[in-house]
Amino acid sequence: MLNTNRIKTATKFVVLLGLVSLFADMTYEAARSINGPYLNVLGTSATTVGWVAGLGELLGYSLRMLSGYISDKTHKYWLITIIGYTVNLISVPLLAWAGYWQLAVVLMIMERIGKAIRTPARDAMLSYGTKEMGRGWGFGLHEALDQTGATIGPLLVGAVLFYKNSAYTSAFLVLFIPAIIALGVLMLARSLYPHPEHLEIKNTTIDTKGYSKRFWLYLLAVIFIAAGYADFPLIAYHFKKTALIKDALIPVFYSIAMISDGLAALLMGKLFDRIGVKVLMAATLISLCFAPMVFWGTMPWALAGMIVWGIGMGAQESVVKAVVADLIPQEKRGTAYGVFNTGFGIFWFIGSVLMGYLYDISLPALIWFSVITQLIAFIILGIFISSKFKKDKTTAFCD
Repeated sequence: MLNTNRIKTATKFVVLLGLVSLFADMTYEAARSINGPYLNVLGTSATTVGWVAGLGELLGYSLRMLSGYISDKTHKYWLITIIGYTVNLISVPLLAWAGYWQLAVVLMIMERIGKAIRTPARDAMLSYGTKEMGRGWGFGLHEALDQTGATIGPLLVGAVLFYKNSAYTSAFLVLFIPAIIALGVLMLARSLYPHPEHLEIKNTTIDTKGYSKRFWLYLLAVIFIAAGYADFPLIAYHFKKTALIKDALIPVFYSIAMISDGLAALLMGKLFDRIGVKVLMAATLISLCFAPMVFWGTMPWALAGMIVWGIGMGAQESVVKAVVADLIPQEKRGTAYGVFNTGFGIFWFIGSVLMGYLYDISLPALIWFSVITQLIAFIILGIFISSKFKKDKTTAFCD
């Protein structure tokens, strides 16, 4: 009975944080679905779009190392999370008044910085709640709620663009509503669960220096996934430039990808609790097909490519994080998420900049780069699963 109550309490906590993410994603994922076309309207090139997307992700991930370290040292998980969400969300509707691409870039990067501040602390708190209910299922459930918002948000701005004749100012202004709701739910969660670390029964471990070989090998695999995964602003830029899809339909395509993301996260989360990292290998093999489908295909192929792209994103936001939680003890988890996300972000930046450049000079080269890097990740994940590294006490959490 006690264990059942703990599972129920943990589930309520994960769902509440999931609702925060739902409204938050309605805000910033809606913006991300139109940032590429918006920058195009403001007069930028594909190289600039790729550079902006990459720089935003670089800052959005690299700063997580510092944020995660501070959260572990101070244990101010809620304070850091609230500050991050505030910066993350308020930056978005302010894009309505960005009349120049330089100002728009600053706000887009601030949105990513806000996410960097709050993500390690938020993920650490999530990991405490998911221990009792199953790592994969817990992160998968959170991601499904997250992507519900990521689906609704782009549809919302798509409708505004349709009825307002591509009025981007109105599209960004409407995002004030979900931003305020997200911050309100966040404060409610803080009041109900002031000490989320108590949701996880802490294992007694002997502290060790650094992280295990398995952690670094796993990070190596994931950074190859990051390097070859085109960010949506570049994909949207392609849709706009080639007139493959009308402006109002670009957010709809993104919403479809987010539905795919959420459903894939739920399914892969359940499978992860049963078969482990093999499910991530399968997702990587599937998602490496997105680049030729999106950049070479006709409209139906592009739609299918966005579904495949969403499957990969679902894996990145659920199973990838669940593995980290199992590799690292509780007291180091905020820092570990920061280190992990920093490596991910650096290579996302490198890949985004390179793919933006390749788009301008050779579309086939962009596609081959994306496919090959993810194939390398698939191979490294296979080595990770079959590795015979001796597990030190830091990795006693990993099967």
